[in-house]
This record gives sequence, structure tokens and C-alpha cells, in this order.
Amino acid sequence: MTVASPFTAFLSPAERAAEGRSVRRRVPRSSHGVFEAGPGRFDPVEVVERQSADRVPELVPIRYARMLESPFRFYRGAAAIMAADLGAAPDTGLRVQLCGDAHLLNFRLLASPERHLVFDINDFDETLAGPFEWDVKRLAASFAIAGRANDFGTAEQDSAVQACVRAYRQRMREFAGMRTLDVWYAQDDVDQLRELMAASMTKEARRRSDEATAKARTRTHMQAFAKLTRRTPEGRRIAPDPPLITPLRDLETDSSPHDRERELHAVLEGYARSLSSEHRYLLRRYRPVDTARKVVGVGSVGTRCWIVLLLGRDDDDPLLLQAKEAGASVLAAHTGGDHYDNQGRRVVAGQRLIQTTSDILLGWTHAVGLDGHDRDFYVRQLRDWKGIARPDTMDPGLLRLFARLCGASLARAHARSGDPVAIAAYLGGSDRFERALASFAQAYADRNERDFAALGAAARSGRIPTAAP
Repeated sequence: MTVASPFTAFLSPAERAAEGRSVRRRVPRSSHGVFEAGPGRFDPVEVVERQSADRVPELVPIRYARMLESPFRFYRGAAAIMAADLGAAPDTGLRVQLCGDAHLLNFRLLASPERHLVFDINDFDETLAGPFEWDVKRLAASFAIAGRANDFGTAEQDSAVQACVRAYRQRMREFAGMRTLDVWYAQDDVDQLRELMAASMTKEARRRSDEATAKARTRTHMQAFAKLTRRTPEGRRIAPDPPLITPLRDLETDSSPHDRERELHAVLEGYARSLSSEHRYLLRRYRPVDTARKVVGVGSVGTRCWIVLLLGRDDDDPLLLQAKEAGASVLAAHTGGDHYDNQGRRVVAGQRLIQTTSDILLGWTHAVGLDGHDRDFYVRQLRDWKGIARPDTMDPGLLRLFARLCGASLARAHARSGDPVAIAAYLGGSDRFERALASFAQAYADRNERDFAALGAAARSGRIPTAAP
């Protein structure tokens, strides 16, 4: 019997670089600066409505209300709209594992398993293989939109966008010259990043960086435990805060409390089988005691998201897990689909490929029951040293610095799964690509504002319902 080789045919670095440069003939770098939505463009409100059709009905109005808070909040929930726009345009074909929703707030401080604080991508709901520039464009446009939200001028917005894309291009060129394992092991340790950025950081930027780092280290699972639970006669339980946090026991379902407990154990057993043997052993040292539905994010509002409280030796030894529904990626319709039989597994596989520091308890499962629905889920710890940026408090210089961090981090993520030699050769040594992306970001920020206005008009006409977020 012939066994297929796990190895593929290899090209030399020179051949890979030539392949990357050859793509310019088909998709010139300057062409990325153009975004034109023709008269036959889809209805953006309809795209959002289609996503909402399969979500928890009573939570959908909260999603719309959150998206209507500002054009930036709308953009965070409009990954499907942008995927349709990008999918309709020519692409380079230089494929990587995409984040799929690479806006600036999906980059943050995280704890590595070695308990180091690192800077990385932290949202993989839409991850799928696709053209590298789709992530770069989504990230670039987010900086233009964030700059507009802060009333920055066009030149200041363009400066942030170009800083982001330049950092991506320059770091990809660095990865193109590195050994394969060195690319794989690369990570953005916060202390190292601060040293590298020291020359360009103002006194205020250093202060803000130190403050963010210190705050991230306080955002532990014990802080989440204190915030989300309370003592009851039965022991620690999740504190209700409807509609944002609703314990399973308070939801109206056809299941009895005994059936719910049995269903929860079945979900956790399925999840445990997705973990490595040593992490299954760790998980089994805890017992589940409570479950609640939790509203999360902007674009994710309405998807089924559960938090599960488990306890170890006593009531002060908690483990909080988040099981989040995983549907098909918004990119799937524009990339030829995906081959996963479980969308939670797709998310986990993509995260492990992109991140250098994935949660040791990251896994997936298929849930039958709980609230009467049959869904795929991915599971992770609820909070572990997470720090999130606040672009609304940044001045132009700080936004530009943050843009550099995000662009460089995205290049590291893409270099792990794509071909850094081909991508770097395509991007080249000039600033042509970043200038094009600055034009694209402005054009797409204009389009985003019009789509935001369309959703607002739909709310005022009664086409879509809204509720307090």
C-alpha cells in the first residue's frame, strides 16, 4: 500500500519570491487603493438580518442597539458585510490562515501558558484560510474609522493606517529571511516590545503602556470569579444580571433540572475529548456547579454563549469556562467554504495556527440540549490576564504607535501559516502598498458610515428592533 507523504514539493526561496512578485502583474499593489461599491451592491441591512435569523431572538435587539452606538461599533459587528465586499474584488491568491475579523480591538494583551504577558490576536470566530490582504484591509480600515471617531484629521488617520501597514510589510520581510522554526517560535512579549518601541514612545505613551500592562495582570480568573459569582446556601453560583447574564436554571426550556445537569455533563465530556490527555486530567479535577447564558461583544450578540463555573478542592478554587457558539465563518461563502465537520474545531484549529500562546484549555464540542438547540461550540477560559485597548482615549501619536503593534503582530500571525517569502516579495521594499491601503481605508470608512446610516434608518422605520445594550 502506498502511503501519501506528509511533505509537499518545495520551491527555493528565489522561486517563492519570484512567485510573489509575479502576482503584481495580475493584482498590482496600487489596485488595493480602490474600493468602489457599484449600484448592484447588496443591501447591508439584509446581510445583518440574515446573521440574526439564527440567533437568540430576545438578544438580537441588543445586537442592533450596540451596532448603532457609533460607526466604529457598527464596523465591529459588520465582518460579514466587509467579507462580501472583499470577496467581490480580485485578490492576490497568497493565502494565509486569516483572523477573519482583524479590527484593532481584536488585538490585546494575553497571558501565555508560561505566564508571560504577550500581545496577540484574540478573536477567531471567523478564522479561515484566504488571501492575506483581507485581514490587512480590515485592520487598516479600523484605524481610519477609529481616527474619525476621535475627530482626527484625514492626515492623522492616514498616518495611523500607513504605520500599521508599513509595520506589517517590514516585519513580513524580516520573517522572509528567518528560519522556519524561528518564525514559528516568534512571539510579541510585552517587555520586549516596549524596549523596541522605547525610542518612539512619548512619556505619556510609556505611562499608558505601564498602566495597561499592570491592569492586564490583575484581570485574572479570580477577578472574574469575584465579579460573576455570589455565595448562596448551595455554595458559589453565577450571579444573575439579565438579560446580559441569565443562569440556565432561570431560562424557560422544556428540560427538567435533572435533564439540564445531564446535558451539561455531556457537553463537558465532549469538550474534554478535544483536549490533550494531560489537560483532560486537569479538567477532571474540577466539578461543574453552575451554568449561565452570557451576552458578549458586538457582532457576537445573539449567538449562544455559556459560562460554566467549575470548582476544585473548595468554593475558593474556581475554573470559569466560556463555551461560545461557532457558526460558519463569514468568509466561507467567498473562499469556497471549509472542510470542517465542526465549526468549533475550525475556530480552535485556526487559533492554534495563528496564536503563539493559545489557552491550554482551548477545545471544542457539539452541544445537544441545554436550551433546546443543537450547536457547535468552542471552549476556553473566560479571562486570563487580558488587556484591551481604548482607542477613544488615544491621541494621534498613541494611535499610530498602537497601529504599528497591530500591523507587526498580524504579520507574525500570517507568517506562521502563509509563505512570508512570497508575501514579502509581493509587498516589496517601497511604500506603494501602504499608500494604497490608506486610500482604501478612507474609501471603506466612507462606505461604513453609509452602511451605519442604513442600519439606523432601518431601526427608525421599524424594520429592525432595538433594545438597551
